[in-house]
Amino acid sequence: MSREGGVSFAQDEETRLILDSLDEFIEQEVKPVQDEVGETFTHPRQGFTADGKLTDEIQEAIQDIRRRSADAGFYAMNLPEEVGGGDVSTVTWYEAKKHVAASGEPMAEFVLAGPEGPKPLLLLAEGEQVENYLEPTVRGEKSTAFAQTEPDVGSDSPSMRTTATQEGDEWILNGTKQWITNAPYADFIQVFARTTPQDDSGRYGGITCFIVEREEYEVTGMNNAVGLEGMQAEIVFDDVRLGEKRVLGQVDSGFYQAMEFLSLGRLELGANAIGRAAYLLEKGAEYARDREAFGRPIGKFQQISTKLARGRARQYAADAAGLHCAWKMDQDETVIEDASIVKWLGTNVCYDIADDVVQIHGANGLAEENEFMDNLHMARILRIVEGTDEIQLNTIAKRFIGL
Repeated sequence: MSREGGVSFAQDEETRLILDSLDEFIEQEVKPVQDEVGETFTHPRQGFTADGKLTDEIQEAIQDIRRRSADAGFYAMNLPEEVGGGDVSTVTWYEAKKHVAASGEPMAEFVLAGPEGPKPLLLLAEGEQVENYLEPTVRGEKSTAFAQTEPDVGSDSPSMRTTATQEGDEWILNGTKQWITNAPYADFIQVFARTTPQDDSGRYGGITCFIVEREEYEVTGMNNAVGLEGMQAEIVFDDVRLGEKRVLGQVDSGFYQAMEFLSLGRLELGANAIGRAAYLLEKGAEYARDREAFGRPIGKFQQISTKLARGRARQYAADAAGLHCAWKMDQDETVIEDASIVKWLGTNVCYDIADDVVQIHGANGLAEENEFMDNLHMARILRIVEGTDEIQLNTIAKRFIGL
């Protein structure tokens, strides 16, 4: 009887080569750009203009890394080859996202497409949309944003108040969106608006996604979440006229279209958190070995070693969950519950580890010149975006209990 099972956790050759190549890219392409801008990017009071936006120098550095990554074939390698992607597996994309986060390099986060990059939703592009929006974004020449959240509507997105009313061959878009990542710098935004009242379409119907170009909306203020300063904004649409060619996907199907790709976004965020947690554990263990108190390394004290051991065990479990979810996606299996588990578990593990590593470093963990509070801030953000902790747990409960 064979002892071989049906699942392998061994990395395939393609994934190993990609991860090695990413290490070389970060060392040879990202670090020089990062060194050039210096602490301007990471310092909490530098790198911003008077209105709260990133300076031109920082914006250009981010764009440079994005374009270099696209030229090297990394940036959107999860998308199909016919649109310029690399058509890698979800498992490979998960590993790459995790690996880049684990590098600990602040500007490495721009190597692989994030909120500003091409998501599977943009694959619904047709005709001129492919040439004008999809392909340039895959090449890193343009950036975008995903505009769904509003001042009074977060997790309850079907209750959005932004509307688009049809008038002849045009749609008239009105409304406000808030906490939109990359909105101040995007070349175009994917905006969700109600096109048919809930009474006629049902709660989840009647929402349409539109492509809105930069000069067609107004940035009315920066939303400076601690850890994402200069990256998010409030935007307003005032009688914006859009032709039929600006509809992305089908009219009244925008919510369903977005939900279809939501699981991948949650897996990506989980990968980021799990990779970040691995990096922080290494930094914590290094400090526990080197720092001495009472005549011995602090890692020999059980209060310290237990924090690191518990974090390592939980990060290991979260990574196993992430790999399983990615593998199921590659098998075209439904992963709604799995993706919520990975997102909730990965981000909460990351937050707990980030907090513990600050504690292990003592006052040094709080120092502005060190990276640990920055990571704690980001870990807290990850528990909100792409669906809050509460939304993830609600999803898991509904799928598991069946009520």
